[in-house]
Amino acid sequence: MQLTVSHFSDWLVSLSKIYAEQKEYLTELDAAIGDADHGINMARGFGKVAEKVTAFKGDDVGGMLKDTGMTLLATVGGASGPLYGTFFTKAGVAVSGKNEIDAEAMLAMLEAGKKGVIQRGRAALEDKTMVDALEPAVKAYTDALAGGASLPECLTACADAAKAGMQSTVPLQAKKGRASYLGERSIGHQDPGATSVHFLLQSLADVCR
Repeated sequence: MQLTVSHFSDWLVSLSKIYAEQKEYLTELDAAIGDADHGINMARGFGKVAEKVTAFKGDDVGGMLKDTGMTLLATVGGASGPLYGTFFTKAGVAVSGKNEIDAEAMLAMLEAGKKGVIQRGRAALEDKTMVDALEPAVKAYTDALAGGASLPECLTACADAAKAGMQSTVPLQAKKGRASYLGERSIGHQDPGATSVHFLLQSLADVCR
């Protein structure tokens, strides 16, 4: 199976609906340990992304992803804009000029996006950030692909690992961002960034299926 611009357009439009639906939930999570604006920012940013992708001309998946990254950088506030903008921009660069994405190209996308986020945010596993969902998700995809899994199967493994990573943030003490100012009071709360990563990767797996 290979994914085209049409699949990626469906994914990004789907994300705009998901983040709009989950805006209050994400904001509630962020209110406990952050600025209480994550849901608002994600809904606004991906709303603009949906407008852009529906008007996108051409069949370059990398170009669409890079445009998405630039849109998020321009419209999403807080730390989320630079981090998600970097994720999509780096993913787009990894598949620049490609009009079909197979399982190997998807891995290159995800790996590049993950590395970009880590470099930009300087976060590691168990810092209670989006990396706690993203890092195990990409590893699960890599392992599934090495085991001979299909693209949909790899993305399902990826989404499942992101969910587990998201849930793993609850008992952690935050070491990065505004949440880190709370010290031990950040323990017991699910990280909003890891949650939005789970939504992002689950939606991708759903579109692929």
